[in-house]
Amino acid sequence: MPTSAPSATGSAHPYSPAYAVAGFGFVSGALSVDESGTAVNGVEPALDAAIARLTERLATVEMELTDVVKTTYFVTDVSLRDAANRHYEKIFDDPRPARSFVEVAALPYGATVEIEAIAHRA
Repeated sequence: MPTSAPSATGSAHPYSPAYAVAGFGFVSGALSVDESGTAVNGVEPALDAAIARLTERLATVEMELTDVVKTTYFVTDVSLRDAANRHYEKIFDDPRPARSFVEVAALPYGATVEIEAIAHRA
């Protein structure tokens, strides 16, 4: 049976922050914001914040980072790629999840990074 969970920040959205079905978890974009929804400044802190929000959303469908098989990074500056690559190596063990990396004009709440993910647990 599919499961979804409320937003980790408690704000209402017309979508599920995370949704699980048939062993898969689909996580809506997790922004580089703190627990109160304020954008986090700095490259490394922003990447950490986005991963923290992603981890919270995964937990709502009883999954964790080790279950992630694919991520999509949306960033407001493509030059973050090298820092994001180093960060990815610290966050994920080999074999690391597949990843797409996309530059966008802007993100909600002034965030600089948004990460969405697909996870799978047998």
